[in-house]
Parts: sequence; structure tokens; C-alpha cells
Amino acid sequence: MSQQQFGLIGLAVMGENLALNVERNGFPVAVYNRTASRTDEFMKERAAGRNIKPTYSPEELVESLAQPRRIVIMVKAGGPVDAVIQQLKPLLSPGDALIDGGNSLYEDTVRRTKELEADGLRFIGMGVSGGEEGALNGPSLMPGGTQEAYTDLEPILTKIAAQVDDGPCVTYIGPGGAGHYVKMVHNGIEYGDMQLIAEAYDLLRSVGLTAAQLHDVFADWNKTDELNSFLIEITTEIFTYIDPDTKKPLVDVIMDKAGQKGTGRWTVMSALELGVPIPTITAAVNARIASSYKDERIAASKILSGPTAKYDGDQQTFVNQVRDALYCSKICSYAQGMALMGAASKEFGFNLDLGEISRIWKGGCIIRAGFLDKIKKAFSDDPNLSNLLLAPEFKQTILDRQEAWREVMATAAKIGVPVPAFSASLDYFDSYRREHLPQNLTQAQRDFFGAHTYERVDKDGSFHTEWTTITEAPRG
Repeated sequence: MSQQQFGLIGLAVMGENLALNVERNGFPVAVYNRTASRTDEFMKERAAGRNIKPTYSPEELVESLAQPRRIVIMVKAGGPVDAVIQQLKPLLSPGDALIDGGNSLYEDTVRRTKELEADGLRFIGMGVSGGEEGALNGPSLMPGGTQEAYTDLEPILTKIAAQVDDGPCVTYIGPGGAGHYVKMVHNGIEYGDMQLIAEAYDLLRSVGLTAAQLHDVFADWNKTDELNSFLIEITTEIFTYIDPDTKKPLVDVIMDKAGQKGTGRWTVMSALELGVPIPTITAAVNARIASSYKDERIAASKILSGPTAKYDGDQQTFVNQVRDALYCSKICSYAQGMALMGAASKEFGFNLDLGEISRIWKGGCIIRAGFLDKIKKAFSDDPNLSNLLLAPEFKQTILDRQEAWREVMATAAKIGVPVPAFSASLDYFDSYRREHLPQNLTQAQRDFFGAHTYERVDKDGSFHTEWTTITEAPRG
């Protein structure tokens, strides 16, 4: 009896869609779900007539697969992944491969890779981006872990991934937890991108644009090389949807509370541990957290007043300024994500190819955007590029548009619209471009109260001063 070439555990929507994608591309699939009724429902409906074999136990799943076995795990990150692995380990043979396709913490992937490789098994931690539609029609895939496993899986992964002009949106990312680390940072950049778009929307709404006008503005932006992207595209469509109950634009009746699933927070935590500034992404995470305090914000709005000034400038001029500010801020957000991955690559031995990562994000994933080609080119031209802001294309873009960016910040402050991610991006640019920052005073303070020492600009070494014995600075 012929055996299936690919196994999948976990038939939530992402798992179902990935199974259908694999089968559609010519690879017979066996599926297993802890709840048998879910398997039956899938087989009766979406999998009907397809070369997909239902199984009802881990043992039956493993027995149905040709060797070396390839099994992707699509269950909730954390303990559930470990539980599935422990169920499968006694049933597998050396050379078999397990693939964790969820949003697992990269440190868990490092641990699992070591444990399974010690038993002769292969493990891949694979970021899958693109949501439900991507999983079905072609996601961006970020596999890391045992390289031999990727070599075996490559014929399947290159077929099921999104296809762009320069190849499938998948590549071997690196050893250990590299794949899940890159997916984590992808999601952090996604947080930043979404918050920046939300702030642009809030600014334009605050100066009087209607949902219909916002649709037209974002549609125009999506036609440009700079802002053409999946997120701008779907934002354009959102403004056209009318709520059937209230007859208002649906966006206007959606509660302004946003959740988070952890990857944005993990990105911020990793950046802090590695000492890499990612203020735009941090601001985006904080903005979601702040939004959750809805009841407190309602109460505060009745007590705390803001500026009474209204925008009295030309509306189209402001639209153009916001467009420029959005693009400059977006560059900074991606620059931060790339810098973080570069630091992690050195710290963890991932050997990441940032240009290739930019390429596989061009299709399938949530942050796919036209300007990723420019990022790919920047790292192709200079593989040792320390920061995206230094690439000629992006340097000149910001230098040309920073006046508009600063005008938007000033307007936001005058009319009282919070723009934490726009502001964090500009602060990042201004901090990075300045030769001198005020941390000389910070170092003096630390040495004063804690004898932490400091360095000098005019001689080498570390120094400490008994500050209370020094005469005060000359006046005048």
C-alpha cells in the first residue's frame, strides 16, 4: 500500500490550509487532530476528494508515512508542542523530521533541536507568515534548525511557498532557533508597520478626512513604490466596508482595543537583552497595551483636557506630509528589525543573510511590500551594512523628506494626537545621526552615585572621580 509523503498534526484553520496547500502541490498528506470529530469534519468538507489520509492516533499517523517521515506540528506554542513531540519520539526512526510551524519562542526551538538531534532525529522550527490565506495559497516560510532536514524538505517547501519574481519565498534561515527568531522579528516589524499606519489614519481623521476620503488617500499611496504593501492594500479596503447594522463605516464602530499574542513583546525583550534599540517596535507594543485600558481612558478623557487648537493648514499638503512621514518612519522600523537580526546572528551563530530574508518577505507574508526590493539591494550591495539608514537609497529618501516628517510631528503635538511610533522613529533617526548624545551626563551621574566609572574623549581607559571634592564649574 502506498504511503503518504507528508504528515500534519493540528487541524485548526492554519493547519487545514497548509495541508490543502501541500496536497494541491502534489504531495499526499496524512493528518491527525487530537479531537477526532475535527478530522472527520475536515475530511467530509474541505479535504473531500483529495489525496489526504485521516488518522486517529499518533501511531496511525506515523505508520501511514513513507520514510524518512516528515511531520509538521501546527498546535499552540509552548507546552502543547512539547507534548506532541514526546508522543511522537518513541514512534520515529533516525532521520525522521519534525517541523514546528507555530509561533514558538526561538529559545524553545534551540532546546528542541538539540534534544531531537541527540536522538538521531531532525527538527525544523519554521516561521509561517501570511495568515490563513497565505497558508492555503503560498506563505512566506522561514525554516531553521537541522540543515539536513531542510534539504530533504526543500522540494516540498519551495512548491508550497509564495512565488515572486526572483523565486519561492523560502530559504534555509540558519541553525537552531534561527527560523523562529526571524519570524519573531518579522512580527515585531509587523507591529511597527501596523501602528504607523494607524497613526497616519488617526492624524488624517483628526484633520477632517472621511472614511471615503481615507480610502482614496490610501489607494493612491498603495500605487507608489514607497508605500505599496499588503497592509496598505487591506487598509484601503477596510475604509469601504459599511456596517449593515449602523450604516456607518465599520471601522468607526470597532472598539479601539488591540490584543497581542506575544511575538512583539518577545522581540522587544530580545532587543533589550542584546542591547539593540528598536524604539518604533517598542512603541507599537506599548500602544497596543495602552489601548487595552479602555475604561480608564474613557474616565480620563472626562478629566484631562488637551490642546484646543485645530489644524488650519491645507488638507492636501498635510496628506502629503503624512505620506512622507509614514515612509520615513517605516524605513526606521525596518532598519531596527534588520539591526536586531544582525546582532542576533552574531550572538547566536545564526549566520543570517539579511538580503535573502528581505527577498522571502516579498510575497506571502503580512509585511510584504514593494520597497523590500530596495532593502534586498542594500544588503546585496553591502553585506556588512551596519544600518539600513546608511544605504544610499534610504539615506537620501530621509534627507529629502525629513522636513515634512518634522512638520507632522509638530502638528500632532499642537492638535493633541498621540503618534508614539512616528515619534520613536524620528527619535531613532535623530539619535543615530548625532555625533554627540547627552549620555556623557548620564555617565557622570552614574559615577557620582555609584562609582561606575566613565571613559573620556581625550584619553584611553576608565576613570572615576570623587565628585564632592571638585570645585564647581566656572560661571559666565
